[in-house]
Amino acid sequence: MSAIQRIALVLTIIGAINWGLIGFFQFDLVAAIFGGQNAALARIVYGLVGIAGLINLGLLFKPAAELARDEPRPEAR
Repeated sequence: MSAIQRIALVLTIIGAINWGLIGFFQFDLVAAIFGGQNAALARIVYGLVGIAGLINLGLLFKPAAELARDEPRPEAR
């Protein structure tokens, strides 16, 4: 997994946690941190999370053989 894919995965997880907070508690953490849903920084974060989700679509359709090949292998003793 490349560094961009790892960053995208972290951003996607952040977005999922934020959506969970919205769904369960009606609390938007990103908006609370960055000054409301219409604040420039909040909109940037929302946009980055959306782009990260699109990048992660590639992982969904990546063949299993490629995923296994990307994982580090334990060293032989």
